[in-house]
Amino acid sequence: MLGATASLQPRLLSSFVGDRFIQSAQPLYPIFRYKPRSKHVSMQLSRTFSALTDFMFNKRRGTFDVFAIEISRSLDEVQNKRKRLVPGELSPRRPVPDHIQKPPYVNSRKPPGIASGHEVHDEKGIECMRASGKLAAQVLEFAGTLVKPGIKTDEIDQAVHQMIIDNGAYPSPLGYGGFPKSVCTSVNECICHGIPDSRPLEDGDIINIDVTVYLNGYHGDTSATFFCGDVDDDAKTLVQVTKECLYKAISICAPGVPYNRIGKTIHDHADKYQYGVVRQYVGHGVGRVFHADPVIVHHSTTLSIEISLCCLFFCSSISSEAVAGERLKIIKATAFLFSGNNDVGRMMLNQTFTIEPMLTIGSRQPVMWDDNWTVVTEDGSLSAQFEHTILITEDGAEILTQC
Repeated sequence: MLGATASLQPRLLSSFVGDRFIQSAQPLYPIFRYKPRSKHVSMQLSRTFSALTDFMFNKRRGTFDVFAIEISRSLDEVQNKRKRLVPGELSPRRPVPDHIQKPPYVNSRKPPGIASGHEVHDEKGIECMRASGKLAAQVLEFAGTLVKPGIKTDEIDQAVHQMIIDNGAYPSPLGYGGFPKSVCTSVNECICHGIPDSRPLEDGDIINIDVTVYLNGYHGDTSATFFCGDVDDDAKTLVQVTKECLYKAISICAPGVPYNRIGKTIHDHADKYQYGVVRQYVGHGVGRVFHADPVIVHHSTTLSIEISLCCLFFCSSISSEAVAGERLKIIKATAFLFSGNNDVGRMMLNQTFTIEPMLTIGSRQPVMWDDNWTVVTEDGSLSAQFEHTILITEDGAEILTQC
């Protein structure tokens, strides 16, 4: 994975890569721009057509009122309800006993990226994956019991770290590309990769805890979003729907099924509740390596007649000269976005990978903090995530990361 450069290529981010990007072979059109200070990657479209593309790929409402609503959305309501997250203080890195097997990347600050080749296992490998997945699930379940107002996310990290090493495993996030902790704790507007720190949880928070363990040479990867104290109905619904998206996606998995059906299944369900689906962070193969092929995209990119009519509506409302320029941008943007979820690859028997949808109430645009890991929603709106490692079986899919 490569860091940000002036000549960016199209990038999909694995579930645990910070700003380390996976490069695509597709050329990147100049409609995309990168803002180093704000850690944004965005499309250079007019306000009208930015709203149009949001409608095209979100389809959150069935009327053109969506454009006025989305453009004029105010952040005041979100900010008045709760304070935005700010970085806390980090404790020193926690030690791991010498006798515990460590993944190869631990002594390097350079993340290994997405390994080529799929994680397909023999009988021994499957049993090892079941063992690592079960331990990850048990650790996550335990971590969830710790969630309460007043506990610091660093305290959760400490407890998770201890439980993992007590079971003879290594906490996979620790040292991955320089990540300083043993678990990810993503609170409220944090989409993913939150670093545990001195911030205490508050009543009404939601928190995603992402656990990966490395046991006997195999990674088990899972996450869930938990409630802290008295959580409002909006947050509860977001969390519930995100969980439903994961299980609906798992239910369609089987040998021979195209990977891109996962994204369509998730996106279709999220659309019913007008939630955004984060596109930049993806699922991945997992097993002997932390991140492997395939890249699992969580969103759908299927065009419809409704979208075509929408394009015609907007094109007819502006001058012919402007239409020509904006139409070209839309075509290029569409081609790029579609390339992310039109992979003809299909699921294979005895293959393992993760599915880990991230949904948002408001903007799905991610912003990265200066720590190069913590990713939050652009508008401060809530985000939720659930994740499982699954094994493709003759009958469908077996969830490896459940107790």
